[in-house]
Amino acid sequence: MSNNEWGGSSQVMKIQEAVDRVRDEVQKVIIGQDGLIDLTMIALLAGGHVLLEGVPGIAKTLTAKLVAKALNVDFSRIQFTPDLMPSDVTGTTIYNMQTAKFIFNKGPVFSNLVLIDEINRAPAKTQASLFEVMEEKQVTVDGTTYKMGFPFMVLATQNPIEQEGTYKLPEAQLDRFLFRLQLNYPSLEEEQEILRRFRDDFSKRKTAEVKPVLTAAEIKECQDIVEKIHIKDDLLDYIANLIHNTRNNGDLFLGASPRASLAIMQTSKAVAAIHGRDFVTPDDIQFVAYPVLNHRIILTPEREMEGMEVADVVKDIIAKVEVPR
Repeated sequence: MSNNEWGGSSQVMKIQEAVDRVRDEVQKVIIGQDGLIDLTMIALLAGGHVLLEGVPGIAKTLTAKLVAKALNVDFSRIQFTPDLMPSDVTGTTIYNMQTAKFIFNKGPVFSNLVLIDEINRAPAKTQASLFEVMEEKQVTVDGTTYKMGFPFMVLATQNPIEQEGTYKLPEAQLDRFLFRLQLNYPSLEEEQEILRRFRDDFSKRKTAEVKPVLTAAEIKECQDIVEKIHIKDDLLDYIANLIHNTRNNGDLFLGASPRASLAIMQTSKAVAAIHGRDFVTPDDIQFVAYPVLNHRIILTPEREMEGMEVADVVKDIIAKVEVPR
């Protein structure tokens, strides 16, 4: 389908406007974190999930809640704890004495946007309750499958510093997150602005000013537009070469799977759309490469001991792989 047939340039304007509306609402409260808001919206447009990682107190949970508030969809929050059971997440079958039948009582994961706070606080069996729902957007209990509504997105947070009382996420769980976003401290100027904004607002009353500005129907329309964004064959080959390089790299113990290459393709289309383009460029691919790959590749023990970072390897791969002309 040509751009003229579906009106590519005019269609992507809808996505730009939608993302701008959400960003404006969230920034009524949040200072900085522009990249987090944009990447979260990119993940939503690509139909994926996001893992937010950072030290306590940098507004991971608050930002996720405000993004959810700016979307006119159902929202639920699950606080992961060491004693949380899988049924506390997905739901359980209970016996109804009046009807003499078993009925399924849906858990908090049955929502449109699910915030999982401190996902690494729960043990492996509870983390495993998310495997099916994150990949297939459905839950199977006692042989019956229950489909999730649209949209369905998991936003999870974790603290990478504190290890006591936490359980490392297995690679299979990490791989189900489209992005892992690593948040940093605000700049000095941003911190000064945070103090000024909240000096007379101890209870954060400003959060009430955030209004829902994007409906489920609009999100579906935006996702359909993203699917139609044009990406040339040589850029698909470029993505494949980047991923293939992670599997034949002396610095890496584990390379990325085809799920990663599909993630880069999908999210690069969303990046192009929010920048007002109906075609993907190499810059779009390079922009999403690190948030897509940083949790999917593992350094060799030797490189870890030398203090090498995953970011260094991704930069090196991007520098080595020839960019299509």
